[in-house]
Amino acid sequence: MTNFLLISVCLLAGILIQRYKSLPPGSYKAVNAWVINIALPAIALKYLPKVEWDISLALPFLTPLLIWVGSYLFIRLIHNFLPMDPRTRAALYLTAGLGNTSFLGFPLSEAYYGEEGLKIAILVDQGCFIVMSTLGIMSASRASSGGEIKLHAILKKIVSFPPFLAFFLALILPPFISFDPIEPLLDILGATLVPLALFSVGLQLKLRFDRQELQFVNMALIYKLILAPLMIFLIGKGLGLEGLNAQISVFEAGMAPMVTGAIIATDYNLRPKLANLILSVGIPVSLLTTFLWSLVLTTL
Repeated sequence: MTNFLLISVCLLAGILIQRYKSLPPGSYKAVNAWVINIALPAIALKYLPKVEWDISLALPFLTPLLIWVGSYLFIRLIHNFLPMDPRTRAALYLTAGLGNTSFLGFPLSEAYYGEEGLKIAILVDQGCFIVMSTLGIMSASRASSGGEIKLHAILKKIVSFPPFLAFFLALILPPFISFDPIEPLLDILGATLVPLALFSVGLQLKLRFDRQELQFVNMALIYKLILAPLMIFLIGKGLGLEGLNAQISVFEAGMAPMVTGAIIATDYNLRPKLANLILSVGIPVSLLTTFLWSLVLTTL
């Protein structure tokens, strides 16, 4: 119960501070900087060394790639009936194909499934970051006018991303170095993740509806909140996977669109208003749909 109260309070605080302009515009960027550069690496270093690796972890790690491929096929199928220009398709890939696996995914996974669920959610988030940094940037570059795909820049972005560096260190160092002496510090830094991430989401919510865009908003969210987790659910069932790994894979698959995906769409001028509308509608709606998926997942 405390976790759900925390989610409500932090989201509402961000929304109210944005509404009454208690902070300068763009203040969420400073909050994001802490979350990305300090809190997320601390979480990775705290939990990943304790993960017992086996083949069942392949599904959480590959879930973001499966969702991206599914979004591409879904949007190309819809394109046959509702023609879209390349910029619109790219904006939909970046929103429907990428999930908010950390800023919303971590607090919600911990609220519903505890610390064990959070450990697995970290794997989903790392996979999502890799997909965003490669396929997401490539799609944005191709759709934007005069865009070029620079593989060395994409690789540099991946290896210099602090959570990815922490992920890498958490995998290779434990056999040689114990993280136990710094675990109290990691506990304190990691504890800032949930409230600040949710506060940042609240600061960025802007529900300004444009009726002309609603068909694309509906398309993106039907896929992201319903079809994507359903696809992962069916894959898990088909492979005979059960337990927390499969549950978190489905649960994280049903998260709202990724904030960074909408930012990329804005940076590349790929229907930025549409991308941000999908994000802003998707976040509050996903709070309901993830609850419904949590009920479904009691059978998995």
